[in-house]
Order: sequence, then C-alpha cells, then structure tokens
Amino acid sequence: MNVSEFDYPLPPELIAQTPVEPRHASRLMVVNRATGQISHHRFSEVVDFFRAGDILVANDSRVIPARLFGKKASGGKVEILLLKARDARRWEALVGGKRLKPGLKITITNEQLAMNKKARPEVELTIVEDLGEARRLVEFAEPPALDELGQMPLPPYIHTPLADGERYQTVFSRWDGSAAAPTAGLHFSAEVLLALRERGVQLDTVTLHIGLDTFKPVTAARVEEHVIHRETVRLTADTARRINQTKLAGGRLIAVGTTSMRTLETAALRSAGVDGSLRQASTFDPGLCPWKPVAAVDEETDLFIYPGFTFRAVDVLLTNFHLPKSSLLMLVSAFAGPELIKEAYRIAIAERYRFFSFGDAMLIV
Repeated sequence: MNVSEFDYPLPPELIAQTPVEPRHASRLMVVNRATGQISHHRFSEVVDFFRAGDILVANDSRVIPARLFGKKASGGKVEILLLKARDARRWEALVGGKRLKPGLKITITNEQLAMNKKARPEVELTIVEDLGEARRLVEFAEPPALDELGQMPLPPYIHTPLADGERYQTVFSRWDGSAAAPTAGLHFSAEVLLALRERGVQLDTVTLHIGLDTFKPVTAARVEEHVIHRETVRLTADTARRINQTKLAGGRLIAVGTTSMRTLETAALRSAGVDGSLRQASTFDPGLCPWKPVAAVDEETDLFIYPGFTFRAVDVLLTNFHLPKSSLLMLVSAFAGPELIKEAYRIAIAERYRFFSFGDAMLIV
C-alpha cells in the first residue's frame, strides 16, 4: 500500500491556531461506517450518539513543560525538548544546536521566571550519548523542576502563543509524561462529562505517553515499510474488568483518540495470546486471533494500525482531523475504510472544518 494514498491538499488557513471556547463549542463530524452517512453537529451534541451501558475510555496522560532553553559554556544557545524519562535525572531528548558531543555540559535557565525571582535560577545537564536523528540521552545534575524551568511544547504547525497552558491539557489529564496532548480529549468539558454520566455512559481511562513522533509524516514509500514509534501504555486490571463487563453486557467500547485506540487494541492482542512485537499486527490472521477480553497491560507498544487491521475491542472512535501521510490518518482509515475517510476529509475541507490539534472532532460510529 503506497503512503501517497494518504496524502491530501489542505489550505493552511484551516490549521487551527487556537482552541475554541468553551471546549465543547468545536464542530463534530459524525461518520457512520455502516451506511456511509456523514452529518454535521456541535461537540456538545456528542452525548446524543452514545447509549446507556456504553463505556468511554480516554487517555489520562498529561503534557509536561518539556521545552527547555540553555547555554553552553561558550555562550552558544541550545534548545532541548524532553521526550522520555529514563529515571528522575536521565531523559531522552531532542537537542538542537552544533557541536553537541557526549560530555558537553549545558546550563538550563528560564530567563523570564528568573527575572521575576519565581524559579530556581538554573540547573546543569550533561549530554551522555548520541542516540541518532538529533536525539540524545541527557542527564541533569539533579531532578529538574520542569514546572519552573520548562515551557509547554506545542506542535510545529501552531505558531500562535498559547495564553493558558491548561488549554493544552485535557479534563482527563492525570499522569505527567507526554510531549503532546491527546487532542481528541480537548473537546470535553465538565458539562459534557456530566451529560455522559446522566446518559448512563461509563467513563474510564488508560495511559499512553505521547512522543513528538506522533507529528511525523511517514517517509517510507510503502505503508508496510514504516517503523512505528514505541510509546508507553498502561491499562489497569480494574479498567480491563469494567471494559469486559461492558462488552459482555452488549455495551460499546468508545475510544477517545488514536492513543486510546492503540492502547485498547494492544490490550486485546495481548489477551488473545499475541506475544512480542506488534508492529505488523495488521498481517495477523484474525482466525488465529479472535477477539478476547481486554487484558491489563503496562509496556511499550509498537502497534501499527493501518488498513487491513482487524479491530478486536473498539466499537466507536472519537478523533481529530489528522496530518497528511501520518500514521494517525492510516489508523482512522483502517477503522472507517480509506474511501470513506477520503470523502469525509474532502467534505471537511469544503465545509471549512478546523484541522489538527486545536481543530474540530470526528466521531466514527
């Protein structure tokens, strides 16, 4: 399957630069897989498409202020984006700059806060290892106070400063660890959560810490050649039990976002006895791996979902509009069918929907 099949032209003015207020005021496109029907709504109406006895599962990962600025002893400036914690002091990071060899020491400061005397003035880190592709293992002299030293990382296509960092966090956010928000969750407000509970929809969470690779286009010529990024996922035994009870009672499992989808389908594959790497899960014979109850998981997943994948757990997907040639667009195409997604995106552009992280939502039923 050619990656070019997942490309599309997007007018740049449709890339949302700021979030809407209130959160639930965004638009909602509803795509029906069975009928092919596409309809247009406000996100505040999303509860109308759920039923009592359904369970909605969102990603509770929280974005950390992972963007740091520092200086070398020579005075040269360095920008660092923390990606993944190895322990309290060692991180995998993207480090931008020249002559950044192992052993180099960098002093991290937040000049704006330091001027106001509200932050620790500085902390030193050392480059430990070159991991390739501008990634490096870095070690802080002491555990960094990121809330004081760091800034919120925004996707590269957002150029407008964010007035309130909490607008890049979801109402579900709980566990620090992501370099980007699970954006499908950004549409939910306290009012929508209350309406869902009143409808009889259960709410639950999983955890997937998102890295910046989520924004990368697939550069391989063929989809099957792409190596998906690994991300840490966690689904507790209690959540697995509630999901399985819901499915056995005839309720639907609703995934909020592609990250929740990857976590839930990883859990279903593990429960079905699939061991080792999940990168080529789309090639597994579904006859050898029928749907079984979701199992608890706590691991790094490399599950790559693209057309041909057999979904074993999720019944409904809530998502945003994704970048061309991205693994996320391939995932939604696998769930709804490539042709239906192409038509939905064509209509979304014609109807001036807002795209990407701060954009509008799509509900695939």
